[in-house]
Amino acid sequence: MHDIADLESRQIPGVGVASSEFVDAAAAQCKALGFDPAMVFVPHPIQNRTDAEMRVLADEALGAIVRLLRSDGDAAHN
Repeated sequence: MHDIADLESRQIPGVGVASSEFVDAAAAQCKALGFDPAMVFVPHPIQNRTDAEMRVLADEALGAIVRLLRSDGDAAHN
C-alpha cells in the first residue's frame, strides 16, 4: 500500500495485486493509511504454485490491472 500511495502522490497510477486471503488485511491497511487504491485480488494460495500456474494467474489478472491503470483514478476493486 505504501508503494502505491507513493506512486499516486507522484501522479503515477498504481494497482495493488494480492491474493484473496489478504482482502481484509488490505482494507484495514487502506483505512489506516486513509488511502483507497485500486486493487486486484488473485486466487489464494500463490506460494506453492509452479511458474506456469503463476503465469496463468498473471495472465488472468492482467486485463483488470490494465483497466484500472487506464481509469481516471477510480479506486475500483476486483
